[in-house]
Amino acid sequence: MLAFGVDIGGSGVKGAVVDVTTGQQVTERKKIATPRPSTPDAVAEVVRKLVEDAGWDGPVGITVPSVVRNQIALSAANIDPAWIGTEVQELFRRHLGSRDIAVLNDADAAGLAEVRYGDPTARTGAAMMLTFGTGIGSALLIDGELYPNTELGHLPFKTTTAERYASSKVKEAEQLSYSQWAARVDEVMHAYSDLFNPQTFIVGGGISRDADAWVPLLTVEQDVVPAQLRNEAGIVGAALAVIENTMP
Repeated sequence: MLAFGVDIGGSGVKGAVVDVTTGQQVTERKKIATPRPSTPDAVAEVVRKLVEDAGWDGPVGITVPSVVRNQIALSAANIDPAWIGTEVQELFRRHLGSRDIAVLNDADAAGLAEVRYGDPTARTGAAMMLTFGTGIGSALLIDGELYPNTELGHLPFKTTTAERYASSKVKEAEQLSYSQWAARVDEVMHAYSDLFNPQTFIVGGGISRDADAWVPLLTVEQDVVPAQLRNEAGIVGAALAVIENTMP
């Protein structure tokens, strides 16, 4: 029950072989900078290199920062606009050859991974997973079932969007302290709470490793729990998706 999971982000493309029975990576995670421009073929070539360097010839699951419906990318968040309208299965088959391939939204993959291997709250009631990175990814979960392609980071907020106001990239770019950044995240999460009323928020992305520095500063009424898989959830969820044929 092994598969290669690839997580494509705005700044890097990372991948590893995952044992989907346990959710554990069984090879060292490798990361290559996202090419500029991040066109479909340029990114797919990076994916091919990751898979080839690992000597892997089995199934590959791939996340993209895009709405994916019927295996067509319908948006492009922090990647080149040329992705819009791309048939992602056809794209990756050209670069990876004949093998099982699954392509899905990056935050949706993280949500699926948390449901299977992470905090039990992801499997109970209404939960909203938010991944903080170059943008803000979102996954809505009802008793562990995914409502795909929500993209709540693009929600209009103040004079901009939620992710341009409170992503971890914004924290770095504006050199915000954890308390300053947490105040922005708190505002965004209050807006999500008003709209969706989840029972629980699950927060992921690389910055979730420092959850103790900012989660206690949040004032939303819901429980806020760090994702147990941290920044590896996308890779693990991608591998799970290709084994279980979970694709939007």
